[in-house]
Amino acid sequence: MTKVVVVNGPNLGRLGVRQPDVYGKQDLDALRRLCAEWGRDLGLDVEVRQSDDEAEMIGWMHQAADEKTPVVMNPAAFTHYSYGLADAAHMVIDEGLPLMEVHISNPSARDEFRKRSVISPVATGTITGMGFYGYKLALDAVAHLLESE
Repeated sequence: MTKVVVVNGPNLGRLGVRQPDVYGKQDLDALRRLCAEWGRDLGLDVEVRQSDDEAEMIGWMHQAADEKTPVVMNPAAFTHYSYGLADAAHMVIDEGLPLMEVHISNPSARDEFRKRSVISPVATGTITGMGFYGYKLALDAVAHLLESE
């Protein structure tokens, strides 16, 4: 089974509590369960992580690149300004690995500052506005890209 890491950025540990009208009522544990189930169905071993720490997320990208692990990433607020995370994500891409960017909400339909992503130009693809289902689509895309190799 191919390992895939799902990396979530700041405040996503507060899923189900923070703005449930925007992010839904399910929590991070529900996302972990869903991603593991979706991954199993695709032959993927999915590990879901979350951090409010930019440096930790950058470290996870370095680890993914070093271990040749595909990534699904919801960079959350880091989407808009973390050039360090974008550079680290590029290292994953440089290894020939899929890196799918996911957003639970549609950032383009929200505040003006959310309309720019420094991650999208680096990512293999971006899925927005589909709630938790966006993670399933991203895992499907990773599985498809791995099969296409």
